[in-house]
Amino acid sequence: MDCVFCKIISGEFSSYKIYEDNDIFVFLDINPMEPGHTLIIPKEHTLDLITINNDILIKILNSAKDMGKLLMEKMNADGFTLIQNNGISQEVKHYHLHVIPKYKKKRKMDIEEVYKILTN
Repeated sequence: MDCVFCKIISGEFSSYKIYEDNDIFVFLDINPMEPGHTLIIPKEHTLDLITINNDILIKILNSAKDMGKLLMEKMNADGFTLIQNNGISQEVKHYHLHVIPKYKKKRKMDIEEVYKILTN
């Protein structure tokens, strides 16, 4: 399979992993819209919202709640946005949910600094 997210899950490609369990993988977006921009993906390859297993979807949404809380606590985010694209608007054809922190004041941080904050 030539899926970049499957390669991240398998360890073939490196990532800034924030969380992992038997079903989901959470990591920092390497092209973040804001510092702390995170992606939550199912470990089993599935295309989009139409094809994802409902139990895994619920697990992803619960993880999004946890990530939002983590971003607000550790990154001092003032809020967060969830984005999930399907079809033509989907750049990587593997279901993924973006958790994007929002800040009142624009923040500049590199991914290494964000990773250290979120994983300590």
